[in-house]
Amino acid sequence: MSARSDLRDLVSRILSGDVDPFDRRWHPATLPEGYRQAAVLVLFGILDHVPAVSRRPLAPADLDVLLLERAANLGSHPGQVAFPGGSKDPEDATLVDCALREAREETGLDPEGVEVLGELPPLGMAVSRFLVSPVVGWWASPSPVDVVDYGESAQVFRTPVRDLLDPDNRVTVVLHRGGARFASPGFLVNDVLVWGFTAMVLDSLFNALGWAVPWDKAREHRLDM
Repeated sequence: MSARSDLRDLVSRILSGDVDPFDRRWHPATLPEGYRQAAVLVLFGILDHVPAVSRRPLAPADLDVLLLERAANLGSHPGQVAFPGGSKDPEDATLVDCALREAREETGLDPEGVEVLGELPPLGMAVSRFLVSPVVGWWASPSPVDVVDYGESAQVFRTPVRDLLDPDNRVTVVLHRGGARFASPGFLVNDVLVWGFTAMVLDSLFNALGWAVPWDKAREHRLDM
């Protein structure tokens, strides 16, 4: 079965309620009142001709996911790696429209080339009070992407899934905030650290797809914030 078919099948199983891959800490019930709706585009595809660095046969060498690094001066999640996305605007008829609009504004991609596989149930981000709907897509007709506004993003990049799955690139990210310990799966790729919400979504999807392989969860990467 192809990666596209695997993703379409997983989205169908999540939407039908057959499987719920996400950590309960991220479900909407964790949010305080006054949350805002948002959407992110989790976009997979054969995005370029640059193969994965990893030689482990964990996924097709040309299968990528689109990510960006947020600008360091942003008030919310500065410098973090994220999916393209943002809060729902009045002009957005649906959260799918929101994800595609934000992706176009942040990366310059052509939404016409994106095959939307499905809008997953929303996840709660208690720190920023966002209720975020991951929109899973397949880049059927890739278009050029790059930073559109350096005030918003530091870089836009296509990350090979094989590199994300490689156990050598996996860590547990640990952050102490307000006397509490926060831990999330993490990925060290493209000289950046993917952690928090973005890493949780990727980790959950990879596990549910059956793509993930065992890695050393005791290997910690500590963050000072």
